[in-house]
Amino acid sequence: MATFLYKLGRLAFRRRHFVALIWVALLTLAGVGAASAPPAGNSSFSIPGTEAQKAFDLLEQRFPGASADGATARVVFKAPSGEKMTDAGNKATVEKTVDELADGSEVASVADPYTGNAVSKDGTIAYASVKYDVSGMELEESTKDALEDAAQQARDAGLTVEIGGDALQAVPETGATEVIGIAVAAVVLVITFGSLVAAGLPLLTALIGVGIGVSSIAALASALELGSTTSILAMMIGLAVGIDYALFIVSRYRAELAEGREREEAAGRAVGTAGSAVVFAGLTVVIALVGLAVVNIPMLTKMGVAAAGTVAIAVLIALTMIPALLGYAGRRVKPAGAKSKLLGRSRKGTEQAAGQPKANLGTRWASFVVRRPLAVLLLGVIGLGAAAVPAASLELGLPDDGSQPTSTTQRRAYDLLSEGFGPGFNGPLMVVVDAKGSDAPKDAFTDVEKQIKGLDGVVAVTPPAPNKGGDTATITVVPDSKPSSVQTEDLVHAIRDAGGDIEAKTGAETLVTGSTAMNIDVSEKLNDALVPYLVLVVGLAFLLLIVVFRSILVPLKAALGFLLSVMAALGAVVAVFQWGWLSGLMGVEETGPVMSMMPIFMVGVVFGLAMDYEVFLVTRMREAFVHGEKPNQAVVTGFKHGARVVTAAAVIMMAVFAGFIGSSESMVKMIGFGLAIAVFFDAFVVRMAIVPAVLALLGKKAWWLPKWLDRALPNVDVEGEGLRTAAERGADPDEDRELVRT
Repeated sequence: MATFLYKLGRLAFRRRHFVALIWVALLTLAGVGAASAPPAGNSSFSIPGTEAQKAFDLLEQRFPGASADGATARVVFKAPSGEKMTDAGNKATVEKTVDELADGSEVASVADPYTGNAVSKDGTIAYASVKYDVSGMELEESTKDALEDAAQQARDAGLTVEIGGDALQAVPETGATEVIGIAVAAVVLVITFGSLVAAGLPLLTALIGVGIGVSSIAALASALELGSTTSILAMMIGLAVGIDYALFIVSRYRAELAEGREREEAAGRAVGTAGSAVVFAGLTVVIALVGLAVVNIPMLTKMGVAAAGTVAIAVLIALTMIPALLGYAGRRVKPAGAKSKLLGRSRKGTEQAAGQPKANLGTRWASFVVRRPLAVLLLGVIGLGAAAVPAASLELGLPDDGSQPTSTTQRRAYDLLSEGFGPGFNGPLMVVVDAKGSDAPKDAFTDVEKQIKGLDGVVAVTPPAPNKGGDTATITVVPDSKPSSVQTEDLVHAIRDAGGDIEAKTGAETLVTGSTAMNIDVSEKLNDALVPYLVLVVGLAFLLLIVVFRSILVPLKAALGFLLSVMAALGAVVAVFQWGWLSGLMGVEETGPVMSMMPIFMVGVVFGLAMDYEVFLVTRMREAFVHGEKPNQAVVTGFKHGARVVTAAAVIMMAVFAGFIGSSESMVKMIGFGLAIAVFFDAFVVRMAIVPAVLALLGKKAWWLPKWLDRALPNVDVEGEGLRTAAERGADPDEDRELVRT
């Protein structure tokens, strides 16, 4: 591995014009594809194997032309203080609004509040339901404008008017904080390298990689039904790993220059050593992201594969474009410790003036940890354990209009409907009765209606609405609790349990669907998939790390440390987004259940990122150990060469992730915060404290590997031992083909 990457690095350095041209051409091609591609349509949200999805599919089959996936809007009216919606003037305004809404070309139907029993008992609130032929993402802007104009005219007449539903669904925005995150990354790079040129290389390559990845997603969005969130998450992860991977190679290049090597040779060795770590770190991230397919939710699978593709691009760019750009930069990228115009006197000069080398902060910290390993280990574990405590109160759900900021019309419509008709009105359940196998379909419909009316937590049940064939009917059930509550979830299960008895008696199958039931099924499916996913991803990465470190205990420690950091991060997410701690600082206007996808998504992404730091930091330790240093000294040496760069990489990754906290999309905001805090816990507590403490306690046992397994495993030579051996023999690694078994 190291020899192959060494050759690749030197080749890219020598043929830099060709390499740069290839990447610029790919960026241009992706950009043209994105610009010429049709706009993304509706990103289908299906959950194979769930009752809600089965009922939805049945509706499309038995109620053709009903536009089951069409956009909906609820135009909610509230009368001025002291008036009622049934007053003549207010009624005339609403009826005029309904007539205007019905004129739209994409409108399937509009329900008049006064003929559809859509006026609250106190007469102060009413709503008109609008059904469209196409989905919310496919609605033309003119249709949305007509909806808002109609509402504004009613407001001008004196009514309070808000619009709920998905008709006004907007593409999420990330906000200015994303730019701030990149700016922080730039500052950290300048401080780390002491050079604007060296600092600019990781930023440039990361932006090119993300540009190719996101543009490719945009080009394929319509064909593959990719949602807008997919590109945002790919950008988030691609930026973070793209900067980090380039950072490690540039840092190693400067270290090789400091040892007196020529620039082409230094580039080759940097890619051969740090590049090997980049490859395996990238593989762990890709495994974790692609592994999301285990959940069998197409939307989540697409998000994972798209983000994994962006990570793969980041790895390839770091291995090829970074050495090419180093060739262009020439002497403007100085050796490590050389004098910098930005930072003044060089570190080397200071050390020489003092008469002896001065230990850097990483060396001093590692020396402290190996002297007090048990105390550091206990402190780190207890601290993360305390941060993980809120995770015991984790409640899962999917966001609805009730989780929107109070500044949005969707949220205000949600609150008005809750005020006028009860909290459950915002999440009605749709019961589908399939009586095709029943001898008396009408009697079956009536039995289901009676059974549901007798259940606790039910406010209203509409009469069965059969299809033209008379073999299927829909019944709308309004709970007395809000959509995301435990009580509503219990009601869904109660209806399904009652449906089993009805099927045994009448032969009619009862299914529960609707957005609320769909959310409940998604949460349960994600919970059921979490353990298998964890076993698959951690198991594959564990095997990969055994090959990298040629050890059993080091990969085991890496996996256990990851579990600590991800549980602590989940605890922090619960504290902020569910309990409301520091919610104002994070821009969280409404607390509630944590997004159902959050635990499994964090497990996947954080595991991959955690292994990045494990590979980068511990590879340096193993390199020192393989070259003859004692175990504790190898830990210190690893920190001497790697701690500064790993710290910079972690700060950069945190800044990039934190930049997405400003997103208008609650899911992106939560993931940005969760990943930022997870990187903090994993990099600075697990990798910087717990890992060296455990290695110090284990000593030589940390690097133990059964002899039979050592013989069976391929020697991928991540540490670049083959390159060192060739140098000691006076051979040219570029011509020595027998150094390493790859």
